[in-house]
Amino acid sequence: MSDLLRQLRGRASANARWAVDLCVDDLPEYAAAAKDSRKYQEMLDFAVFTRMRTVELFAEDGSLTTGDLAVVESMGRRRGEEGLSFETVRRLLTLHTTATLREIGEASGPLDLDVGMRLLSWLGPQEATAHQAYTRGYSTGLRSHLPIVARVRQFTELALEAGEDALAFADSCGIRLHDRYLVTVARLPAPPAAPADLVHAAWHRHGIPATWREPDEFVALVPADQRQAAGALIAEIAEIAGQPCSVGVAECPPGELGEAFALAQRISRVTPAERSPTHLYTVTDVLLELGAAELPEIDRWLRDLAGLLADGPDLVGTLNVYYRNDLNRPRAAASLHIHARTLDYRLRRIRALTGIDPGTTHGIRVLSTVVSRSIASR
Repeated sequence: MSDLLRQLRGRASANARWAVDLCVDDLPEYAAAAKDSRKYQEMLDFAVFTRMRTVELFAEDGSLTTGDLAVVESMGRRRGEEGLSFETVRRLLTLHTTATLREIGEASGPLDLDVGMRLLSWLGPQEATAHQAYTRGYSTGLRSHLPIVARVRQFTELALEAGEDALAFADSCGIRLHDRYLVTVARLPAPPAAPADLVHAAWHRHGIPATWREPDEFVALVPADQRQAAGALIAEIAEIAGQPCSVGVAECPPGELGEAFALAQRISRVTPAERSPTHLYTVTDVLLELGAAELPEIDRWLRDLAGLLADGPDLVGTLNVYYRNDLNRPRAAASLHIHARTLDYRLRRIRALTGIDPGTTHGIRVLSTVVSRSIASR
């Protein structure tokens, strides 16, 4: 056995106590549990166990055994049963890893560079496996502490952060993972009275994991092959909230949920708020609007055009209906409850005010973007 391993074995008890006390000082929830002397001793014994097994397994060129992982998982389960938040558990695992690296550095002598580098290389995969077992146990322990909706919401939050830990939570919630998802964001003008009702409806009525993000976003992870279910869910969310909502959707595999969420957010900020949403807007629907939102100069120009249209009889609304009816004048006039000649007058008025003919290709591209930006900002 190398001098480094002998040093680590000899210091295991002292290092374990230092690591546990570090967590107690840094994590209020953990500190509250550690006030129980029995639990504190349990934490200490576990920290000694992990350090001793690290030395033994590395010396044997081995890996964590099924029995080792069972011990790790049981400790995670205890933390879940105590109701520790996942933020605390993640920080706890990070602190233990940081402490282990510090201990290796302090125990290393001038001749330990080679064995130290090999130990660090070996430690990485073992730590990852142990963290997964701990998290799996923690999610199991949570079943006796958190209601299903809270666990589903926690799974959704983890998945949006693209964390592998979300996989363990999927099992605890009875969630089947899919190959692709529609990350669906519905933005509301104001927080609903009971945001939990939205998450409850998504899970219990549709089997779709979701969460509420303050101050104004409902986020759902819809399997990509269930687009119709996504539409039904968003319509129900608007009804439960009693408010119009702006919708953005982005499709992706599970490993890219974080990036897709960011895109769906951006889409939802440029789409119109609707009381009965009938369309799931994707990037292809709002490409021009997204571009305008990213460029302040273009956005100001479009707002200036919208300002010119304010000098007329609901010209923005007229354009909106005109474009939604694919430039069909009789149908648009009927939807507006006006005569076709009145519609023609309004279209001429728009051209006179902006210098852009709304019926041309150029007019459609520019003025439809003006309409979308105007409606989304209301």
